[in-house]
Amino acid sequence: MQPILNINLTTHQIDTFTPPSDWERDYLGGASLAARMLYDTLTPDLDPLSSAAPLLFQTGTLTGTAGPAMGRFMICALSPATGLWGESNCGGFWGPELRKAGYDGLLVTGQSSRPAYLWIQDGEVEIRDAGHLWGMETYPTQSALLDEVGDKKAKIAVIGPAGETRLPFALILTDHGRVAGRTGMGAVMGSKNLKAVAVRGRGDIPLAHPKAYGSLRSELNRALRNDNVTRVFRELGTAGVADYLDYLGEMPKKYFQSGLFDGVPKITGATMAETILTKAKACHACAIACGRVVRLELEEEERKGPEYESIVGFGPNLLIDDLKAITRLCELCDRYGMDTISLSNTLGLAFSLFEKGKITEEDTGGLRFQWGDVEMVERLVHQMARGEGCGTWLGWGARAVAERFGAGEEAVQVNGLEVPYHDPRGGSGLALVYATSPRGACHNQSDYYRVDIGHVEDDLEMDYLPRQAGAEKSANVALHQNWRTAFNALGMCLFANPSPGEIVTLLNLATGEEYTLEDILLAGERAWNLKRVINIRLGLSHERDTLPKPLLEPLPDGGAAGYTIPLEEMLQAYYLARDWDPETGYPSPAKLRALGLEWAGSGKTGSRKTGSGKQ
Repeated sequence: MQPILNINLTTHQIDTFTPPSDWERDYLGGASLAARMLYDTLTPDLDPLSSAAPLLFQTGTLTGTAGPAMGRFMICALSPATGLWGESNCGGFWGPELRKAGYDGLLVTGQSSRPAYLWIQDGEVEIRDAGHLWGMETYPTQSALLDEVGDKKAKIAVIGPAGETRLPFALILTDHGRVAGRTGMGAVMGSKNLKAVAVRGRGDIPLAHPKAYGSLRSELNRALRNDNVTRVFRELGTAGVADYLDYLGEMPKKYFQSGLFDGVPKITGATMAETILTKAKACHACAIACGRVVRLELEEEERKGPEYESIVGFGPNLLIDDLKAITRLCELCDRYGMDTISLSNTLGLAFSLFEKGKITEEDTGGLRFQWGDVEMVERLVHQMARGEGCGTWLGWGARAVAERFGAGEEAVQVNGLEVPYHDPRGGSGLALVYATSPRGACHNQSDYYRVDIGHVEDDLEMDYLPRQAGAEKSANVALHQNWRTAFNALGMCLFANPSPGEIVTLLNLATGEEYTLEDILLAGERAWNLKRVINIRLGLSHERDTLPKPLLEPLPDGGAAGYTIPLEEMLQAYYLARDWDPETGYPSPAKLRALGLEWAGSGKTGSRKTGSGKQ
């Protein structure tokens, strides 16, 4: 590994450290390595928005190597949204640029006395004043910083006004709207008075066998480019699956209360391609190019087009079928720096509670929340970002809103993180994924919805089971979580699909190691269990491995009508597969020993080796 850059914004101390080699080997990189690095610090008495709280930008083992979709990096901290392990995964070009600048990660602690930004250029680091940028939206901030640093090839990670005001679902944005959207990492960055991190690197990313690696990654990129799934994503974006997920009953409507919405055909990836799409947009060295660039009116400039989650969140979830309006709402969230999943989920809850009379016009200052009202949704987005009107309480997320109005069971969230837009009644594997994910409800800790529709990796020896199967798929889910945890640690996009064996070969050519697939799966399992131990230390209990009440009730119509998730049976089988204590949800001593985590099970903390190389 290259060093991790370590910056204390209170003291302006800048140095580097390199994680011990056994940490690199055992955790690979990304959020897995971050969990090991932050283990000592994430204690129950830590305020996630305090100067003592760490914020870690961590690249993957293969980030920036031009392998198939290897452009991602992770941002990790104690989540202000959940009070648990926080991690967010981001694409674009920022991660590769940091590695080319000579660093594999950036650890930020302390709090600047005034707004600041970091300028990292080929090993040189500056802490600069950002007072003139404070209050600006994300896109103008990026433009201003590109002019200020004098290098148009610099890559910038930035927060908007929502991060500055520490909204719990504030995001960090890079490039053309690529975001680290979930768990409130933008709020942590804002609490440090850190507006942005600009990076420029001209170095080479180290590879053990560059020629052999280059040959294999070129072969895999060619195969990926011609893959049928890739073609769908390139032509239709992630919303290319909207029609099929709607058919299966996996696309939520009216805040997870309905299985049908006549407006679905108006908001699909195909409709976008036929009406407003101008071109596709790719992350670093990506053959897929699922990003959308659109033009809403002939005289307007091009802008970012929305992806599946945001389309459903502002579309069927709120009963809106105007694709142009949805695009504008999503862009507003990006500009303010707010997670579209959490925000739209919270609005869905508010509209539902208003319809049921649990929220009244007296609570809203005279506003009427009505399904399908685009103007009202836009007004509320502004209020949430600015902390005005209803936004003063809507801005704290679904769990807090539900508790405020005595409707705690109606918030569709898990451990404080709002559920994304894949309904587990349409594919039951996600029921376990949501209930047990280390960061709350998350469809990217394991995108098991793809397995439920037939995307099964033969190398993993996973059986295909019916999409609404029960406890028999629990061991499958645990295995897939291990695989995706390792996958994310490499910095690879979930949409890339080289075989597990090919990925292991890539990893060995890059690192010079001799990993087997079993080693990689073990690394994923190790990190998954370490995050579990961290969360239990932070107050998680096995009673919280559950789903919100609305998801445990059958839908009245649509592709998943009548199905009830057998969650308790699935959880029992899952604990057995994981070797977790069924009474506590804690990994057994034997499991911790097998994973080399006995030190964590004993409550001990490890030591982080740091260097003293001041820049």
